Amino acid sequence: MKKLSARRRHPLAAVVVLLLALAATGGLYAAFAPASQAQADETAQSLAIDEGKKLYAVGCASCHGTGGQGSSDGPSLVGVGAAAVDFQVGTGRMPAQQPGAQIPKKKVIYAQAEIDQIAAYIASLGAGPSVPTKNQVSPEGADIAKGGELFRTNCAQCHNFTGKGGALSEGKFAPDLEGVSPKHIYEAMQTGPQNMPSFPDTTMSEQNKKDIIAYVDAVNGDDTVEPGGLSLGGLGPVSEGLFGWIFGLGSLIAVAVWVAARTAKAKK
Repeated sequence: MKKLSARRRHPLAAVVVLLLALAATGGLYAAFAPASQAQADETAQSLAIDEGKKLYAVGCASCHGTGGQGSSDGPSLVGVGAAAVDFQVGTGRMPAQQPGAQIPKKKVIYAQAEIDQIAAYIASLGAGPSVPTKNQVSPEGADIAKGGELFRTNCAQCHNFTGKGGALSEGKFAPDLEGVSPKHIYEAMQTGPQNMPSFPDTTMSEQNKKDIIAYVDAVNGDDTVEPGGLSLGGLGPVSEGLFGWIFGLGSLIAVAVWVAARTAKAKK
């Protein structure tokens, strides 16, 4: 009786089985992991919106309405985006203490995590500018010279040539930009707070905004040298010309009066 010989497995059979097992495992991970991650992100976002809504009801709804629709005491927040909230609340301008021609910067009363939650809630009311990333406000790759040109063309009329700020009409003013964080400068350009016009990406590109931020940081930095001596606060030729007129011409008038008085005495 002949013995049935067992089939011999190919030497590479074990390797093929192992590769198939790994492929199956990877396929399962690819199929389920992203969905799980997306679900987790969605849950976290929902929680942030819920918490932001609670904070909004306490600190903002009395002026802006229970649903952000606005009222006689505050504008609508539908569509302003997270960037507007991060700027206004992150600089202490909101909540406002009292109405006026312009709301000034003051001490921030919310933690950044709470600001993020309020921003998430407002963003859920309607699409608007988002909070810029670190890469968007980073000076890396920025053209400072180009930023200076853009700043003088679009910003210097109100903020002066080095961002020192200045007075506007009807009790309004352009704030000093020294010490303002790059993120808040970017958000201000995006959203156009209060009297400032907005510069969306369709009007001013992301790179141009980065160039302007780099310029403002450079001219107000510790390494900047004032080659002209006394800068009078960097307010530009208007303040320097006014100084010349008041003190220079005033000195000439004083000298002329003194000479006239001495001449009159001499004739006597």
